[in-house]
Amino acid sequence: MNKFQHLVRIIILGAFLTACARNSGGNSGLWGAPTPPTPAAGALPSLPTQAPVPSLTPSPSITPLKVLPLPGSPTPGMLPSQPPPPTPTLPPVNTAGPMDVYRSQSGDTLNAVAKRFRVDVDRIISDTILPPPTILIQADTLLLLPKTTTEETLGPGERTIPDSEIILGPSSIGFDTTEYVNEQGGFLSTYKEYILSGGNTSGAQAVERISQENSLSPRIILAIIEYESRWVRGKPTNLAQDEYPLGHVDYHYRRLFRQLMWASGTLSDGYYRWRSGDLTELSFKDGSTLRMNPNLNAGTAAIQYYFSQTHTRAEWEQAVAPSGFPALYAEMFGPAWERAAPFEPVIPNGLLQPELSLPFERGKIWSFSGGPHSAWEGKGALAALDFAPGAIEHGCVPTDTWVLAPAAGVVARTGEGVVILDLDGDGLEQTGWVILFLHIAQKDRVKTGAVLQKDDIIGHASCEGGMATGTHLHIARKYNGEWMLADGPVPFNLGGWVAHNGTAPYKGSLTRGATTIQASTSGSFATRIIREKE
Repeated sequence: MNKFQHLVRIIILGAFLTACARNSGGNSGLWGAPTPPTPAAGALPSLPTQAPVPSLTPSPSITPLKVLPLPGSPTPGMLPSQPPPPTPTLPPVNTAGPMDVYRSQSGDTLNAVAKRFRVDVDRIISDTILPPPTILIQADTLLLLPKTTTEETLGPGERTIPDSEIILGPSSIGFDTTEYVNEQGGFLSTYKEYILSGGNTSGAQAVERISQENSLSPRIILAIIEYESRWVRGKPTNLAQDEYPLGHVDYHYRRLFRQLMWASGTLSDGYYRWRSGDLTELSFKDGSTLRMNPNLNAGTAAIQYYFSQTHTRAEWEQAVAPSGFPALYAEMFGPAWERAAPFEPVIPNGLLQPELSLPFERGKIWSFSGGPHSAWEGKGALAALDFAPGAIEHGCVPTDTWVLAPAAGVVARTGEGVVILDLDGDGLEQTGWVILFLHIAQKDRVKTGAVLQKDDIIGHASCEGGMATGTHLHIARKYNGEWMLADGPVPFNLGGWVAHNGTAPYKGSLTRGATTIQASTSGSFATRIIREKE
């Protein structure tokens, strides 16, 4: 072994342990973030029109695939709350028995649909050529699926909450959480809580922080608080609500902020596991189970899953019925489907990731320390990857190695350990492609509003902004406010390195051509990754 190889091994073997998690003690906060522009009171929020940022390259345009309409097919974009269209007349098919008819939704893949209907992918029939099982299906594509032989009771199938009302997407632009809470005049408007990483925090500030960190709509969070405790428009009705306002009784999640941390992780878990097809059944407090209706959308599935975690079967049926939580939501914020109409679908047909490079300097040694894992809380979208700079010391120590922008964009927000890079240049993280960089040290960190070109400096990796066992970078993508699964239908691709899930969060791998790197928090020599000349 020559001296250079020996030195490389020392550097990699000395890389930090880099497992990271959002801090259950409230230390993962984002503070001092700019507030998006607020439209006139009562106006329907709309996407702002801004001149493009000079010298930014826009995301590639998308050309939807052509799908020939069948006789009797409804107009694409019909809202799920409208009466279902009549079953269309299908061309002759060779079926072995009764079939389910399903019209694909935004974000669907054949793999996910097959899991929800519990059929093999190769038994799904359509009148058009279907994409590979892991690729997005064009929305509104008609699918026929053989019915399962076992008759099962299914949960309610009515779609009650749009996807765009769950995530922090375009329909959230201009919503002022503090103004709304103060107008309602309930207990939440006077509530204060001391948070370790933020000091004295109002109820509205707690909601806004959870919303930003987890990319969830503040409206859905407020509606859950109101449904469970009446804090938004009223007062607590019992002493238990002071400690556990959302009804999740766990000593580690006492008081509002920690209750919201639990709630955001649970809501995200339901939303993204439905997206991937891995959530098909609910379990209740009494031990009973219920198969979820495969015709749901992700937003409705998230709500059904959330209320199953703290309620009996009978209470859950009341909560998810149109007269329950959905009615309260409409009462508080107006008709959800009407507000969502301009912003659906969240994931358009043919969505592609813009070209992204590895987010570090060429020729520098880094370690691939974390495969796909949650974007923020311990549960939710497996959207993030971890990288650690090569070092000869363990732990949370400073590094001179730079994190660089993988594409051109505008810095929409910075905070404790956080940089949000908006790739479409409008400065809003609720629209288009957005990159989250976490654990960026405050020293030398890029400023909010900075216009960056590819390879411009973001800052240095660190342990700031959450719990971490060593200096590293946590990176994840969003599109229209939705976390994009690292090993999903639009896979995380950094300079040709494509992410794949492992047997558990943080495991996983990166592949480029015939080369595969397995993630490990140990910083071993085998995890080294170097950005080469492009």
